[in-house]
Amino acid sequence: MSATLSITGGERRVFTARLAALPATATFIDAFCARCGFGSADALRLTLIVEELFTNSVVHGYGGDCDAPIEVALAGDGGEITLLYEDAAPPYDPLSAFAQAPDHLHGSVESRPTGGLGIHLVRELAESARYAREAGRNRLWLRMVCQR
Repeated sequence: MSATLSITGGERRVFTARLAALPATATFIDAFCARCGFGSADALRLTLIVEELFTNSVVHGYGGDCDAPIEVALAGDGGEITLLYEDAAPPYDPLSAFAQAPDHLHGSVESRPTGGLGIHLVRELAESARYAREAGRNRLWLRMVCQR
């Protein structure tokens, strides 16, 4: 999938990379889901995904609150929602980083490495995921099958 094919027929919004913008992302998602007829359970799942990605972008990607952009694009097609999440932080592929990370899911809490569970949660909540670094941006496409 090319960046030029990102998401068509959907809604797109750019947020400032500040944790204080998280409520605005949830409002955007809720309004999109309501307009497209997706239920509250799907809106909550999508909100959790975006909150995790957004927090990681601000805290780890940008190193804290700043005025850099984070773009969220959503499209609904039948019983699916496609999310395109983009930031301009330094290159980072969360999908391969988690795949290559130590085991985050087994063993005692004390023996597990810190971090990494958020992207695991994102992957579990999405039907499919793909990352690309294009035009100086981290781009993550996620497809979520909805319950309607």
